Amino acid sequence: MNHLWSPWRMTYIENHNKEEGCVFCNAQAKEDSAENLITFRGEHAFVILNRYPYTSGHLMVIPFLHKPNLEELDSATRAEMIELTSRCTTALKNIYNPQGFNVGANIGEAAGAGVKEHVHIHIVPRWKGDTNFMSTVGETRVLPEELESTYNRVKSEFEKS
Repeated sequence: MNHLWSPWRMTYIENHNKEEGCVFCNAQAKEDSAENLITFRGEHAFVILNRYPYTSGHLMVIPFLHKPNLEELDSATRAEMIELTSRCTTALKNIYNPQGFNVGANIGEAAGAGVKEHVHIHIVPRWKGDTNFMSTVGETRVLPEELESTYNRVKSEFEKS
């Protein structure tokens, strides 16, 4: 059992699963700000920062429609989600200069979906050696940037294009 304390872990424990309803539907109902972390809205989908990121710049593309999987979305929504995923990788390259990306969707509880009822795509910037003893052994993530700073940088990058 890990006894290391971290602000990230405490925030996660204190806030995890306490929100009523779908966290993504709740976020999209609010005005875009560092509070709801939405950096861009398209016609069918939006881009939001992950509140509990694996690395700085961890983004998600989420359809406005509350559906548990891709096949229940129309083709225009799926197409926009892929286009926004591409825009996310471009924006993150410009901001952080990562050496690679993990891009994917965990669809269903068995696949590890944290929000299994509302499908979404993760975009995680990666660098060689970005996994260290803190995340591997200590089960603690160390982020070099606060979420509000990441939000401002990503939102600004989307506003350029």
